[in-house]
Amino acid sequence: MKAVLFETFQEAPKLVTVPDPTPQPHGVVLKVEATGVCRSDWHGWMGHDSDIELPHVPGHELAGRIVAVGKDVTNWKAGDKVTVPFICGCGSCSECHAGHQQVCLHQEQPGFTHWGSFAEYVAIHQADLNLVALPESMEFATAASLGCRFATSFRAVIDQGRVSAGQWVAVHGCGGVGLSAVMIAAAAGANVIGVDLDPAKLNLARELGAVAVINGQEGDVPAAIREITRGGAHVSLDALGHSVTMTNSILCLRPRGKHIQVGLMLGEHAAPAVPMPKIVGQEIELLGSHGMQAHRYGAMLDMVASGKLDPARLVGDRISLADAPKALMNMDKFQSVGATVITRF
Repeated sequence: MKAVLFETFQEAPKLVTVPDPTPQPHGVVLKVEATGVCRSDWHGWMGHDSDIELPHVPGHELAGRIVAVGKDVTNWKAGDKVTVPFICGCGSCSECHAGHQQVCLHQEQPGFTHWGSFAEYVAIHQADLNLVALPESMEFATAASLGCRFATSFRAVIDQGRVSAGQWVAVHGCGGVGLSAVMIAAAAGANVIGVDLDPAKLNLARELGAVAVINGQEGDVPAAIREITRGGAHVSLDALGHSVTMTNSILCLRPRGKHIQVGLMLGEHAAPAVPMPKIVGQEIELLGSHGMQAHRYGAMLDMVASGKLDPARLVGDRISLADAPKALMNMDKFQSVGATVITRF
C-alpha cells in the first residue's frame, strides 16, 4: 500500500510503498476513504509523543470501509462503513469496564501506538469495542473529522462542561476543535464567544453560531469576555493548547466557572504557569477532555441526523496523500479554515 512515513522526527515524511496490514484476531483492517490532518499528528512528527516508535505512519482521524476481519470479531463484516475514536480501549481494564474507554489504562491510538491512517489501509484493534457505524448518507470527508476534532469537542462541551441553555461559553482557538465546540455549544443553547487571531476563522465562528467574536491580537481577551458576559463565562475551553490561551481561558471565567483543557499542551507548553489565586479564590474547576468513547457517538450522530449539528461545514481543504507531508509539516505555521482532509489516495 501507499503510505506517508517518517523515519526521523522533524524530518520530511515521504510517500512510500509498505506492506498491507493484516487484522489481529480482535481487529479489522479498513480501506481508508478519508483522514484528517490534525495538530496532534504534528506533535507526533515533532517527537512530542513518547508512544511513537520509528519508522512511523501518522494519522488518527479516519473513516473507511472494512476489508478484512479478525477471527474473534463478531459485530462487523467486510463492507461496513465505519469510523473509530482516536483513543481505542483495551476492553479489559477498570476504566473500560466503567465505560471510560477514552482514559483506558492500556489505550491504543492509530497513528501513535501503531501505524495510522495516512495510508491506503489501516489496522484497528479491539473492533467490537471501538468501531462506530456510519450512516451511508454521510460523506467520508465529514466522517473523518468525527473521530478526533468533532467528537473531542462534543465530549468537552456536553459531557465535561455540561453546557446548558443560556450559559456563556468562550472558545479560545477557532481551528477544527474550536469551531466544532462553537457549533456544539450553540446547538446546546449557549451564548458562545469565539476567540482567534484569524478574521476568516472568526467569521466562520459567527456563521456557526457564535454571538460574539474577539480577535486575540486586539487588547485584553479575558477583560473583553468579562465585559460581554457581564461577569465572565460559565464555561471556557482552550481549544488550541498554548500557555496564553489556557491562561486567558481561566481568567475569563466567572466565579465557580469551568475551564476545559481540550488542546494538547506538549513541548514548550507542557508545564505552563497556572493562575492559582483565581482558581482557589473563585473556586474555578479545571477539567481535561480527551477524546470520546465509541458508545457515546450515538448521541452526537443523532444530532447530526436531525440537523442540529452539521460537521460537513467544518471540512476545509481536501488534499491528496502525496500532499500530506507538506500539510503535516506546516501545521504549526498555517492552518486552513476548517479541517484539512486527505480524500485522494
